[in-house]
Amino acid sequence: MINDLDEGSLLDRIFPRLGPANVPVGPGDDAAVIDAPDARTVISIDTLVQDQDFRLEWPSGYRTTGYDVGWKSVAQNLSDINAMGAVPTSLVISLTLPGSTPVAWVEDLADGVAEAIRKLGADRCSVVGGDLGRGEALVVTAAVTGDLEGRRPVLRSGARPGDIVAVAGTLGKAAAGLCLLESKHPAGQAPEGLQALANMQSRPEPPLQAGPAAAKAGATAMMDISDGLLRDAARLARASSVSVDLFAAALQGFVEPLGEAAAVLGADPMEWVLGGGEDHGLLCTFPAAEALPDGFVAVGAVRESGLAQATLDGAAVQAVGWDHFGG
Repeated sequence: MINDLDEGSLLDRIFPRLGPANVPVGPGDDAAVIDAPDARTVISIDTLVQDQDFRLEWPSGYRTTGYDVGWKSVAQNLSDINAMGAVPTSLVISLTLPGSTPVAWVEDLADGVAEAIRKLGADRCSVVGGDLGRGEALVVTAAVTGDLEGRRPVLRSGARPGDIVAVAGTLGKAAAGLCLLESKHPAGQAPEGLQALANMQSRPEPPLQAGPAAAKAGATAMMDISDGLLRDAARLARASSVSVDLFAAALQGFVEPLGEAAAVLGADPMEWVLGGGEDHGLLCTFPAAEALPDGFVAVGAVRESGLAQATLDGAAVQAVGWDHFGG
């Protein structure tokens, strides 16, 4: 248990697992020093809280590992930088830990952080510092910086009538995985395909090459799909003062892989596609005359409208998706 170690000893267990910090000044001083070759720095921060954003043990019997939490913290933060068209360059991580937390769980978290950076392809990113504290619940907060590499940031507010609406990454898989984890279907006995969906909830895979590619291709607006396609499309619509119309037929390619899970759970897979966001895909708009970059799928169109909203085949639909305060 971490109760058996002092702060320095616990840090000695963590930092060797994270690899070198590729910055002028890394862990060990009061603050890190990072390069900013563009003269602008993109920065974002996100928090995972036990029993709010993850459970240590799910109704299905699955036990969340430190690796899962470390990976997810990194993935959701890197996705925010990606959504600006930038490349992630550094992470600082703050851990709040109950005294009963096993040291091995914390080491496993550090491994998840390091592996997510490597496997998701954030080649320029490293952990440059952080903080440890004691508390009643596990809390992981990470802040990430990014480099625009001379490009303009792609904001939510640039969509224009006539633009194509496109998505990179996956939709609905993490939401299906969440339903499986929350179900009474034993996690260890689920078919391989269903276990893969549960893994997508625990270890999302944002398309980190897609953000810079979209920026280079002339994307007019872009955002991370963290709270559901429909909810986030409505946010982009409001920021741009347009209507974002999604096409149900264009979303079928995302619906079909969820059929087995939907049958097992008695769910509508389209609701997962529209309302699930923790895959951390990218929602973008592009000029209609431009070819979409590799990895993007056209799913709708931007319309001029007096109502800044998201619609499905031209019709208003009830908002679905996650709200941290509204559920």
